[in-house]
Amino acid sequence: MVTAGDFRNGVTFEEDGNVMQIVEFQHVKPGKGAAFVRAKVKNVISGSVIEKTYNPTAKFPTAFVERKDMEYSYTDGDLYYFMDPETYEQVPVSNAELSDNFKFVKENMVCKVCSYKGKVFAVEPPNFVDLEVTETDPGFAGNTATNATKPATLETGAEIKVPLFIEIGDVIRIDTRTSEYMERA
Repeated sequence: MVTAGDFRNGVTFEEDGNVMQIVEFQHVKPGKGAAFVRAKVKNVISGSVIEKTYNPTAKFPTAFVERKDMEYSYTDGDLYYFMDPETYEQVPVSNAELSDNFKFVKENMVCKVCSYKGKVFAVEPPNFVDLEVTETDPGFAGNTATNATKPATLETGAEIKVPLFIEIGDVIRIDTRTSEYMERA
């Protein structure tokens, strides 16, 4: 059990059948009246963030969210299969549980699979991935305005903006959190 007075950033707890995580909190002691805890909480399954106030003595059951490194194996229709490296068990994950930045993941990459009570609710790709550019326009001499970019298609099919000097066949590093080009790999 966790009390609202013990809230810290990142703490997960159950409330009304939902798994909540503290994003931000503040203990408030007004001049008049009782103290309270103002918190910004995120529903880890739906992703929605709300602000709530809690009585500091309110108790909630602790929620244990499991984050496990698993290897992305293959896709079959709307299901994406991840392999547990310890047991070699295949875990199917629905397309709905995947975030937009999953477009940078290729087969055999290790991702973090987040689950609660055995139900997978999210897949976190690695923060940085190295991918090959399969299609892009050639850069023209003279197009040297600062921060000039052009669209490029990567080996996973994802499209991002890259600098003009990047050519087909180059391997580049991408930050999957921001979907931005970082550097040549």
